[in-house]
Amino acid sequence: MGRHKEQGGARQGFDVADAAPLLLDPHGLVSGWTAHAERLLGHGAAEAVGRKFADLLEAGDAERMEDLLHRCRAGGDWTGLMTALHRDGHPVPVSVRVAPATAPQGRPAVLVLLSELGDGARGWDMSRGVLEQIVVGNPIGIAIVDPELRYVWSNAALERWGGGPGRSRLGLRVADVQPGMDSEAVEERMRHVLETGEQVVGYEYVGRVRSAPLRETAHMLSFTRIEDDRGDPMGVYYTVVDVTDRHRARQRLALLDRAGQYIGRTLDVMTTAQELADVAVPGLADFVTVDLLETVLRGAEPVPEPLAGSERVPLRRAGHRSLYEDLPRTAVDSGAVVSYLTDSPPVWCLTTGESWRQEQLDPLAVEWAAGAPDGRESTFLELGLQSVMIVPIRARGVTLGLTTFFRRRQSPFDPDDLHLAEDLVSRAAVCVDNARRYTRERDAALVLQRSLLPRRLPDQDAVEVAACYRPADELTGLGGDWYDVIPLAAARVALVVGEVPGHGIDAAAAMGRLRTAVRTLAAIDLPPEEVLAHLDDLASRSARDDGDGEGDDGGGGGSSVGSACVYVVYDPADGRCTMAAAGHPAPAVAAPDGTVGFVDLPQGPPLGVGGPPFEAVEVSLAEGSTLVLHTDGLLAYGGDGVKKSGRERLRRALEGMARELGPSCQAVVDALVPARPEDDVALLMARTRRLASEQIAAWELSPDPAVVADARRTAQDQLSRWGLDEEVKFTTELLVSELVTNAIRHASGRVRLRLIRERTLVCEVLDGGASAPHLRHPRAMDEGGRGLLLVSQLAERWGTRFVPDGKIIWAEQPLTTPPE
Repeated sequence: MGRHKEQGGARQGFDVADAAPLLLDPHGLVSGWTAHAERLLGHGAAEAVGRKFADLLEAGDAERMEDLLHRCRAGGDWTGLMTALHRDGHPVPVSVRVAPATAPQGRPAVLVLLSELGDGARGWDMSRGVLEQIVVGNPIGIAIVDPELRYVWSNAALERWGGGPGRSRLGLRVADVQPGMDSEAVEERMRHVLETGEQVVGYEYVGRVRSAPLRETAHMLSFTRIEDDRGDPMGVYYTVVDVTDRHRARQRLALLDRAGQYIGRTLDVMTTAQELADVAVPGLADFVTVDLLETVLRGAEPVPEPLAGSERVPLRRAGHRSLYEDLPRTAVDSGAVVSYLTDSPPVWCLTTGESWRQEQLDPLAVEWAAGAPDGRESTFLELGLQSVMIVPIRARGVTLGLTTFFRRRQSPFDPDDLHLAEDLVSRAAVCVDNARRYTRERDAALVLQRSLLPRRLPDQDAVEVAACYRPADELTGLGGDWYDVIPLAAARVALVVGEVPGHGIDAAAAMGRLRTAVRTLAAIDLPPEEVLAHLDDLASRSARDDGDGEGDDGGGGGSSVGSACVYVVYDPADGRCTMAAAGHPAPAVAAPDGTVGFVDLPQGPPLGVGGPPFEAVEVSLAEGSTLVLHTDGLLAYGGDGVKKSGRERLRRALEGMARELGPSCQAVVDALVPARPEDDVALLMARTRRLASEQIAAWELSPDPAVVADARRTAQDQLSRWGLDEEVKFTTELLVSELVTNAIRHASGRVRLRLIRERTLVCEVLDGGASAPHLRHPRAMDEGGRGLLLVSQLAERWGTRFVPDGKIIWAEQPLTTPPE
């Protein structure tokens, strides 16, 4: 079925359709009159029909009509200049075409075409050749059909439309001479003109005709009714103009416009390649494949020499589209590898960056791509592919891949098709390259994000932990929220959740600085309020440093000012939990019995903005309690947006959580946060554990040097009860001796020795001193200063932390076997 377009309006310039047609019987009597003839000569149909045509001419031309009629009866025709008489008597110079025709019912007749001449043509000696160019030699096809839509006359130009010479058309209909076209649509217009007398101008027929059976063509048709003296229709006079070039130009513009709308709607390389294939079928080709270099799909820069040292060039099938159901069975699936021989046309295009076209493929040649699902190589004849174009995908001077266009039943690709394909691919190439660059930047951002957030939570026995993170930026997966679990000395653990203003890579960079600072401060075992005080100083200094570089487009990694953080330290030995917050929501606590409450935690100011000092609180948690730390994004989606409302929703979600901590953490986020939140969300849940009483041993010691030997023996006895090996006993004996000796010699007040058996063996000595010990490197002749040096060599880790009643020096050594 063809496509049709009808449009009205007056013609511009001279058109054969402006000629006034009329029919004469063999004796010269007018038998068919048209409205155009009435406008030209002023006679109505009632006046003209039945009257001799010679009576409508000047005397000299009237005398010639008998000879002309005789010529027509003999099968000849005549073209020349005459002067007709208008109804009001003034002369009308006209060009005349007189030719034999067939009237309805097959009777012989004479066709006369009258075309008015302008003033500049008056007095011309119009020869037959001039009018021959107007009617016979004109490129516009002309025909007349009777009321049954059968041909009665046509000119030579109509033969170019197909259907044979004019004489062979006589008595036939459009469907008879053009079996491949949508003749019903054309005859529908003819019947409309016959019934209404309305002239149809500019009806566009798009489809296949006999003159071009393999390609789509476009023709412009105009229809005019011919009437007798009573005004009854005698037939239709119509013209045909080939407008295929104009139609194809419109198609090309429409295809490029569609490409601009549909290609590059996402920043995914595979999706963009598939969009290119989808747009090109069926507007340009029957089957299209898009193959890209592997590096392009990864977002990397294309390799300069992809062919070095290989017989086949592997590409990745990024997209394909076929007009036929049987063709994809041999096509490689999207994402699969396609290999091309180095001497094949696709590889030539890939290396040279130039396009390649072949109007007729060798039917016995094997397809160039290897990697079909069935493993067999098909010939172009088996695939039914007849014509091909290969266009390299090039953007910013770099070749990214290939687009191959095939046709199966359409006309072969011509140079105009290649120009269109190159224009189409060049537009898509920019989108593919943009997607490639975005993939590269996104992968780099994700690497940064993975390096900043914990890849896995560390093993420790203080708490059972689970975490969930949902970023607001769904494209990059980057945000400024973070969480961390940091093992501390004496089996304790630090839990941290924080938030940096903003999203994206700048916020992630600022978050990384804060997280690194928290880990550094946790390593020196500062209390929570002091950790936040140091973070506040860091944020203030960073803001001042960034201000010094104001106006630098390079910019920094984002600002930490306004960041929020909550820092919690949990001790499994006694269940005490100390915490402090900087502009951050207080943690929730789910008790073992299922009740949920919130810690009454003083809210310090956000980091870097200044304000009152940070305050810490200490709470005691029963074993099996779940401590819930979260950023404010978790509470931002209440019905009224009020934090209290968010707390109530969080309370209900925690009351109904399952025993398993991991699924519960994800379920809480799913229940409270939409799939695409407006703010980043981080949730950290920690279920507390307690060390068993038999895992801890503590002794109060008098500040007397004589107790050092007793402390060693007591520690040895405890290690024996724990069943530890002799190596651990020997090392512990030395550590206890050095730590207790230093406490008695350099401090005052109480001295306490404590051993903790967990994943490691921790030896702690508490004294009332307020100064931190320093590791010294004594010289060979020095009598002292080797105690802490010995501790540092024997222990895996050691350090000092301050408590309200003094300081604790601790040393930690690994155990060969973990505790039961």
